[in-house]
Amino acid sequence: MDEAGSCASGGGFRPGVDSLDEPPNSRIFLVISKYTPESVLRERFSPFGEIQDIWVVRDKHTKESKGIAFVKFARSSQACRAMEEMHGRCLGPNDTKPIKVFIAQSRSSGSHRDVEDEELTRIFVMIPKSYTEEDLREKFKVYGDIEYCSIIKNKVTGESKGLGYVRYLKPSQAAQAIENCDRSFRAILAEPKNKASESSEQDYYNNMRQETLGHEPRVNMFPFEQQPEFSSFEKNDNRGQEAISKRLSVVSRVPFTEEQLFSIFDIVPGLEYCEVQRDPYSNYGHGVVQYFNVASAIYAKYKLHGFQYPPGNRIGVSFIDDGSNATDLLRKMATQMVAAQLASMVWNNPSQQQFLQFGGSSGSQLPQIQTDVVLPSCKKKAPPETPVKERLFIVFNPHPLPLDVLEDIFCRFGNLIEVYLVSGKNVGYAKYADRISANDAITTLHGKILNGVRLKVMLADSPREESNKRQRTY
Repeated sequence: MDEAGSCASGGGFRPGVDSLDEPPNSRIFLVISKYTPESVLRERFSPFGEIQDIWVVRDKHTKESKGIAFVKFARSSQACRAMEEMHGRCLGPNDTKPIKVFIAQSRSSGSHRDVEDEELTRIFVMIPKSYTEEDLREKFKVYGDIEYCSIIKNKVTGESKGLGYVRYLKPSQAAQAIENCDRSFRAILAEPKNKASESSEQDYYNNMRQETLGHEPRVNMFPFEQQPEFSSFEKNDNRGQEAISKRLSVVSRVPFTEEQLFSIFDIVPGLEYCEVQRDPYSNYGHGVVQYFNVASAIYAKYKLHGFQYPPGNRIGVSFIDDGSNATDLLRKMATQMVAAQLASMVWNNPSQQQFLQFGGSSGSQLPQIQTDVVLPSCKKKAPPETPVKERLFIVFNPHPLPLDVLEDIFCRFGNLIEVYLVSGKNVGYAKYADRISANDAITTLHGKILNGVRLKVMLADSPREESNKRQRTY
């Protein structure tokens, strides 16, 4: 991507190449109209904070805009807030196509890719060992709405290791916490992507060295001599007392990269994220893997524990005790498996839909929805002839939900006209008579799992724009 043709006409401070990603996540990547001038970008984005520079990417030869721009803010929280509030909006009253806004990936990665919101909402902090989760929440709630707090504890003694995680609902809240909390917490993003974060994490290891003695402080990991996984690789051994969770610890005598870790565990569907943990005191490879559901984690644990990667080196996989109740996890696992199997049966055999909807020979029943998402109550659909104000594009993984379930889910935000599936593909559309209702559906459902199916919900392109695109394959 050529940035040489981009320039900022305004004066003031312009960061050098080496400081483009300082502080981390302070640049946003924009997909805009080719006719949008820099002055409009400055006007619309300056309310979010101090803009250090604006780049409009231009063609080398014609100098015309490519419809791509970057805005560099002075602080990460300003960039995150700009992304949250401007993504999907129109810049001017006469614009018909909303812009797209992402946090720009680090230049060291070699490409400008959007960073998933989940990677920007969880921070890692150093805390007094006397802190409880409630103390941690109380200390950090001033910066925004907290999804959860967790304290890393010694698996044997149950004592706090003086380290914890705080996950916020919005990236800007996490950034505010990192920028404004007391320096003694040494807050950083939980999944660092650059050298600055790695050096900050090095401080944690140095401070905890006498206590951990080679342990990985961010998760419950122990030296290989204490790992039962490395004394026996029998996959059918009985470990009835082992804690069960959605998080897995991965250990190897050979270091591995995050890409290698992802390629191994992405074999099992439902991977949420993976993270390589760097141990400065050994050459062992350490990592953390988390799945969206416990069923995937259990399957990955017993299938990949003892797997040879590279050949001749066996990796050890064990559950990380995150304090979850094993009974509840197993109940959720069973529910998700049954829901997914039923949905798959309906998708593969549409003739079964009526049987499931009406429960065999009994009267009609509402479709059952299994999810952790808090959904509004059901609302009436809009009449079919109502003008469409907004269309949503829905992607299903691994397979679509039945139509009655989809309708029950999307009608809860009000003003739903129609929801339908694209035959033979894992995608569908929802039509709304009101833009606010459509935006509420995106906010509530995007990235969430319902009945064992993960949804991606986003604004759909207009029919005219879709007709001009190349046919997409899935």
